[in-house]
Amino acid sequence: MKLSTSILRQLWTAARAMALLVALLGIAYPLAVAAAGQVVFPAQANGSLLEHHGQSVGSALIGQAYLEPDGSPDPRYFQPRPSAGDFDALASGGSNLGPNDAEFTTQITERRAQIAQFNGVPAAQVPADAVTASFSGLDPDISPDYAQLQVNRVAAARALNPAQVQELVHSLTKGPDAGFLGAGRVNVLELNLQLDAIKE
Repeated sequence: MKLSTSILRQLWTAARAMALLVALLGIAYPLAVAAAGQVVFPAQANGSLLEHHGQSVGSALIGQAYLEPDGSPDPRYFQPRPSAGDFDALASGGSNLGPNDAEFTTQITERRAQIAQFNGVPAAQVPADAVTASFSGLDPDISPDYAQLQVNRVAAARALNPAQVQELVHSLTKGPDAGFLGAGRVNVLELNLQLDAIKE
């Protein structure tokens, strides 16, 4: 009898502890974090969505392709890094191919040749991020070097002065976080939205 009472007491204590932890960690804490996010970082908390003419066109955090109807790259737009999952968020991830893999080496060589031809530059000028996918396959940014490589092609396709496009790239180039973390970058969606706004 005493054993049963002791077990019941322990079960009751455990149940109360569980209820308290669920209330604190499963309800109160997530609500507090969500509320703080809405106050301190509202854009990021809501997906960093970017709009064009009042319509959401994508997230500044997720890369996307800019293609012609036939599936080829659209010369009027800056192009992102390659994506191992074709920019499908459900297929996020890398290719798992290493630098010594023959298939990977072939992919890099083919991509470098295609990008060089598409932009009218020597293959040696194509930067690494132009031919390699990010770890997630959804990187929304490109290096300033890759953006610079595309300036003349985009300007020609849109009948714009290259200096005007160059200035746009420069204005949207962000440096390393906190001045030393990571590398310089340009958000492709933001850049292309600004391009579309030039003649509107």
